[in-house]
Amino acid sequence: MNTKMNVLELLFLILTALCVVYAVIIYRVGSGTLSFVIWIAGAVFFGLAAFLAGNGRWLKLPVVLRKVSYCLIVLLALVFLCCFAAMISHFGDKGDKKLDYIVVLGAQMRHQKPSLIFKYRLDAAYTYLAGHPDTICIVSGGKGSNEPVSEGDGGKEYLMSKGIPAERILAETKALNTRENISNSLALMDRSKGSTQKLRIGIVTNNYHVFRGVHLAKNLTKDKVFGIAAHTVPLYLPNNMVRECFGIIRDLPMLYTRQHRT
Repeated sequence: MNTKMNVLELLFLILTALCVVYAVIIYRVGSGTLSFVIWIAGAVFFGLAAFLAGNGRWLKLPVVLRKVSYCLIVLLALVFLCCFAAMISHFGDKGDKKLDYIVVLGAQMRHQKPSLIFKYRLDAAYTYLAGHPDTICIVSGGKGSNEPVSEGDGGKEYLMSKGIPAERILAETKALNTRENISNSLALMDRSKGSTQKLRIGIVTNNYHVFRGVHLAKNLTKDKVFGIAAHTVPLYLPNNMVRECFGIIRDLPMLYTRQHRT
């Protein structure tokens, strides 16, 4: 028993150290979010686990407390695993042929250029637009307090600099979150008067974000919706996926209900 507990203690200490190092990495990215706090919380959790694993401390706790803790840990693990599986199921989304519109979900603008995560979304949009000359692009996103221009305007300028004609790009500049990105973009789409034909719409965002973007769009419209997955730097993928879990949990009621626009 002592050997087993010592092994667990060492494992938890290693996980504590990894969380601390990763928190520093995420903090130094300077994305403007507080997601590094998630990894600090993880370090605290594993540090506490290491302490309890030593000298049989865990077994000295009341049985009820231990059973409740086991249940909570298993429940939390299942929730996160389900969210991870949902995200991964859309990692390979490439859209479909002859989409009427693609919507690029905004991300941070920095010093007149898109952040790396936004650049990947815009590059994925460019690749699709270059191969489908009849598709119109909507770049969506308002201006945050730490941004020089709106994400919609900045993204449009980036695509134009790569050779996409201005008339093929619409900038939505008011949205402050993913749901607004999509709902505001849907409002910009031109629909022939009296037409009953469904539009074909692509949602362009980073691979971990496609699941939520697509399902929010399906919540808001009867049109046909497809995902287009952009790249994510592998080093930052764990942080993005863990953070996205909270977004999925928050938006869960909207992901599986239908509130179609008319």
